[in-house]
Amino acid sequence: TAAAHPDEVAALAAFHGPVGADGPDSLHRLTAEVHLGHAETDMTPEALGELNQVLDAAGVVYTSEIYPGTIHGFTMSDTDAFNPAALQRHWDRLLPLLGRTLKQTAL
Repeated sequence: TAAAHPDEVAALAAFHGPVGADGPDSLHRLTAEVHLGHAETDMTPEALGELNQVLDAAGVVYTSEIYPGTIHGFTMSDTDAFNPAALQRHWDRLLPLLGRTLKQTAL
């Protein structure tokens, strides 16, 4: 969505989700600020490096990291994958991203 509608999306956060599902070329269309939090079982450090190189080349403002000690689904408290420290890290990254990028409107 962020790549398809770059003028409408200011922030992109993905936690244990597919990145660049449309291929790395789609990342060049991003104008949103991005945070990607990956589970250790979702991405190798080498793959993370390759992803970060593509984001760098595209000029995307981003953070992208592997959350230590996590498996896919780490934010879901009703699963065996749940990791409370990683969930906190999720919120520690997401809320400032939204605070920086979302416009505030008067009611």
